[in-house]
Amino acid sequence: MPDGLPIRHVLPQLLSTLDRHGSAVLTAPPGTGKTTVVPLALAEAGLRVLVAEPRRLAVRAAARRMGVSYTIRGERHTGANPMVEVVTTGVLLQRLQRDQELSGVDAVVLDECHERHLDADTALAFLLDVRDTLRPDLRLLATSATADAGPWSELVGGPVVAATGVTHPVETVWAPPPKPVAPPHGLRVDPALLSHVAAVVRRALAEHDGDVLCFLPGVGEIGRVAAMLTDVLTGVLTGDVELLQVHGQAPARVQDAVLSPGTARRVVLATSVAESSLTVPGVRVVVDSGLAREPRTDHARGLGSLTTVRVSRASADQRAGRAGREAPGVVYRCWAAADHERLADHSRPEIALADLTGFALQAACWGTPDASGLALLDPPPAAAMSAAVRTLRVLGALDDSSRVTSRGRRMALAGVHPRLARALLDLGPRAAEVVALLSEPPPRDAPDDLVELWRTARRGGTPYAARWRQETRRLQRVATEGDRPRTHDDALAGAVVALAFPERVARRRGGGYLMASGTQAQLADGSRLHDAEWLAVAVADRPTGSASARVRQAVVIDEATARLAVTATVEDEVTWRVPPGGRRGDVSARRVERLGAIELSATPLKDADVRAAILHGLRTEEVLTWTKAAIELRDRLAFCHRAVGDPWPSMDALADLADQWLEPELSRARRRADLERIDVATALRRLIPWSERLDAVAPERIEVPSGSRVRVDYSGEQPVLAVKLQEVFGWQEAPRIAGVPVLVHLLSPAGRPLAVTADLASFWRDAYRSVRAEMRGRYPRHPWPDDPLTAPPTRRTKNRS
Repeated sequence: MPDGLPIRHVLPQLLSTLDRHGSAVLTAPPGTGKTTVVPLALAEAGLRVLVAEPRRLAVRAAARRMGVSYTIRGERHTGANPMVEVVTTGVLLQRLQRDQELSGVDAVVLDECHERHLDADTALAFLLDVRDTLRPDLRLLATSATADAGPWSELVGGPVVAATGVTHPVETVWAPPPKPVAPPHGLRVDPALLSHVAAVVRRALAEHDGDVLCFLPGVGEIGRVAAMLTDVLTGVLTGDVELLQVHGQAPARVQDAVLSPGTARRVVLATSVAESSLTVPGVRVVVDSGLAREPRTDHARGLGSLTTVRVSRASADQRAGRAGREAPGVVYRCWAAADHERLADHSRPEIALADLTGFALQAACWGTPDASGLALLDPPPAAAMSAAVRTLRVLGALDDSSRVTSRGRRMALAGVHPRLARALLDLGPRAAEVVALLSEPPPRDAPDDLVELWRTARRGGTPYAARWRQETRRLQRVATEGDRPRTHDDALAGAVVALAFPERVARRRGGGYLMASGTQAQLADGSRLHDAEWLAVAVADRPTGSASARVRQAVVIDEATARLAVTATVEDEVTWRVPPGGRRGDVSARRVERLGAIELSATPLKDADVRAAILHGLRTEEVLTWTKAAIELRDRLAFCHRAVGDPWPSMDALADLADQWLEPELSRARRRADLERIDVATALRRLIPWSERLDAVAPERIEVPSGSRVRVDYSGEQPVLAVKLQEVFGWQEAPRIAGVPVLVHLLSPAGRPLAVTADLASFWRDAYRSVRAEMRGRYPRHPWPDDPLTAPPTRRTKNRS
């Protein structure tokens, strides 16, 4: 055991704590030896140790340094020391489901628990349950590179053992872009930021010795920055610098190379896999882009994707710590110090963000379908769990009571997402090749045609193809052969995708596709799949702010395959339907066959009850023909309701009163045209209360002093009487209707407004004189008396009076 590693100082305390309490939380800064020294110390104490790491890269690295065995999905290596085995947390979950007692294991070390991966959180919850019920003797140690261990200590029921270690100073250099860059949007990262990161790497190479570790959000960004650095690495520094690209899909030889001391100076471009669980020897400089990738799940549409986010301060500290593991170092942060203060303290746990279908199946197999009995730091979001349970029922993994089925248990042990496990079990070993394609992220330059990607993988010659073949062999062992028909590649690929993602079976509609889930989907411009009538969509996401999904990978299928994956339904549908792109609806009475939201066929229903559809049309559209007479009558009735109240009905909800005023026309109506022909004015009179007379409450006309009967306008809040001024000479008080003063619009001989008033006496006294002075020269043939109160009202000119 290396004597120089700081962790050795707390080993006696740690071993004693585990003996007394059975569980503990170990906190230690990166580089102190907690990942490799502690398991060996436990083994020397006679314990058989299982170490769980969140990433395959960390599993290989830790096992190699300790000289022990390791197991990752599809790969097992036997080491010299039989007392320790390193596995991924996913493999640990599989073992727990097969053997809850973990026979042959005395202690489990959950490394890097602070990263809050979903598999790690789940495994810890299962292990705590095992200790409480089956194996109180099982030692459980959770390790964290951060000091915030209080919640973990409370969860595992053991004390915190802290190793301080020797911390080498790391200088911080704030290196924001010289000009503002666009914030990350979905998967998009502003090219200007990537160009700036490359420039900062060049600067770091020039200003400091040692290897440079540069953090970028994803494989695509690593490739683009690597391309920007090629000229520098092969020009100014030819032969002196080696460029390595490290991510979850990197070949094992690259992963091994980055974990070994280099013979030349190195620039390591890495995703978050290098954040905390690996020591990259020789690194003295870290360049941090400040970005990371997080999962996002659209539970309503069944779509998952990754999105680019700003790192948390905890992650930024972890990244910076890479520069100080072996000696003093420096971190170049590609953002301003002021922006750093606005970063979140910690990243959100995966359980709060991810698709929980796999988690829900694991929990159901464990006996807690809703996960309520599991010891978790954060409970799963209710909406995400509900969506996961619905999916598992569709896949046949859960019954209607959310209990796991025998099929569901087989799916859980397949080591792939339950959706893919469903296809594997249904279609047998030949489906393994396609399932293997879908179980790993595709290469960055992969086509959207899944069959084309399959053929490329078969040709081999790439690290991706090698991993694919390895996973295929594993899945072929998982699947069992049956009496399944032999099919050609396209049909098999289509069947796998359709069975795994039935809600993403899609049919052409308009310029895009409609999925069985009801989500619109679009292919990329230039896609070879554009002519397909049916698609099974394997990978899709929904760009931020877009109503449509974007198809990333799909395969052409036929209707028969679509029917294999999605159960067809037939129902009689009587609705008020607005055609796509239209604005005028009409009654639609059809017998419709569908696959989810996809309409397969429709036949008319002749004798259907359409009344509900007719009423919906009345509520949602202006269907009736409102003549001038009908509008005026409606306004009078509305006034009666405002001024008097009951029993006069409100005109604001005429559709709700249709039974009262639109019979018998309503019973005879079958379509929009029938409604348009209704005499609305006649129908509205049915709403006049039997005990009332409309003309008595709201007369249609009022007689003015000249003897004219003038129509009253009830369209506003107050009745309006528009009358020529000469016709109301002598009228000192405006009339009232149902107690409401009438607003008099006094008109010129030409019918233009001169004044508006509800107080005629005040008008004659104050305003009439100025109106008379202005108007009598313009209309000399009409009377403009000095005293309008004594002048006779008239409809005529002077010559005819």
